[in-house]
Amino acid sequence: MIDWAQVAALRDEIGPDAFDEVIEIFLEEVDTEIATLRDDPDPSKVEARLHFLKGSALNLGFADFSELCARGERLAASGQPEQAEITQILSVYDASRHTFLAGLDARLAG
Repeated sequence: MIDWAQVAALRDEIGPDAFDEVIEIFLEEVDTEIATLRDDPDPSKVEARLHFLKGSALNLGFADFSELCARGERLAASGQPEQAEITQILSVYDASRHTFLAGLDARLAG
């Protein structure tokens, strides 16, 4: 669900202080976009929303979520936004967010 090697690599690359800021910004931006997707799954905007979410998630190691967003983005790009499995994407994000926050300190300690 979470690519902890990616998370550790990012933290090592930018340093612990900047990493904390990246997490804060990521969660704010993605939570806002998720709320918009949940409340207004406008088919004409699904592709762009999923593209944004995919890139953000991949950067911070949300592997399963990013893959679902990529799949949904491809479907939306091919004219099938209703096939993007928005409910599953939202569910996997919620589970990934919880797993990420619960495991962050333990996985990156030391």
